[in-house]
Amino acid sequence: MKDFASRTAFVTGGANGVGIGIVRNLLNQGCKVAIADIRQDSIEQALATLDNREIMGVQLDVSSREGFRQAADRVEAEFGPVSLLFNNAGVNLFQTIEDSSYDDWDWLLGVNLHGVINGVMTFAPRMKQRVLAGEQKGGHITNTASMASFIASGAPGIYNTTKFAVRGLSYSLRHSMYEYGVGVSVVHPGLVKSYIYASDDIRPDELKGEMKPVDTENVKRLEGVHQFGMEPDVIGERILDGIRENRANIFPHPDHKEEVRELFDEILADYRDYPADPGFEQRVAFEKMRQEKFAETRRKAKNIG
Repeated sequence: MKDFASRTAFVTGGANGVGIGIVRNLLNQGCKVAIADIRQDSIEQALATLDNREIMGVQLDVSSREGFRQAADRVEAEFGPVSLLFNNAGVNLFQTIEDSSYDDWDWLLGVNLHGVINGVMTFAPRMKQRVLAGEQKGGHITNTASMASFIASGAPGIYNTTKFAVRGLSYSLRHSMYEYGVGVSVVHPGLVKSYIYASDDIRPDELKGEMKPVDTENVKRLEGVHQFGMEPDVIGERILDGIRENRANIFPHPDHKEEVRELFDEILADYRDYPADPGFEQRVAFEKMRQEKFAETRRKAKNIG
């Protein structure tokens, strides 16, 4: 995608952090932008800084399917069809899997994974239908994962799980939506100046039953660390650059490259050259056809637009 001007964009988690950086860069490109965020006060603060350009705020809990549908209908009624979707909202718990509860799982899966699913299932069919009807030319879906979708330390365990899932969802979606001229990218940020360290502030009451007491000292420590995170406008600009080039993966933080290389070397080192087993030749022949088809799909997905 080369041209952002006059398109309508929908950005979840759009009132701070990565989201507000995306919003400001989209506005600078002449987009109409909807900020979707669970914090109404944050939406109002963001809107007050954006010069009354073509921008609107929508309070949204991304874990709600019906809420997503209503938000989409409202935005498209005012700004026209959404052709740029940014599934960016996310929350975090800085704890290990074995020390977590089912409430913890339900909360993070609801926002970080189901929030992306809800965004995709709300907008992707609309984009497809409009492209097929000749009412829309292409578009782009951008899902925010994390470097945690590659680098899975012990904590934050559930967060890592959700981000690995977002990466897989994005790859699969990219390899189907290209047929309609719609690109799909997944973003892998490192540390960003945001409020994700204060995720407990927006945890739903019904999912607090088994939560651990908030470690206020750790929250303060994380707040200090996040002050050195990448500025939202910088990461927003780099994300738009990735969309222009239709990259499958957008890595705005170059400082993780060698660590990822080491991890992939470790993965490849786990392969073993086993002797051929019964059915090997037939299986390899089938896999060769699949590999060739998948390579062609990746090439086509990369070269849309």
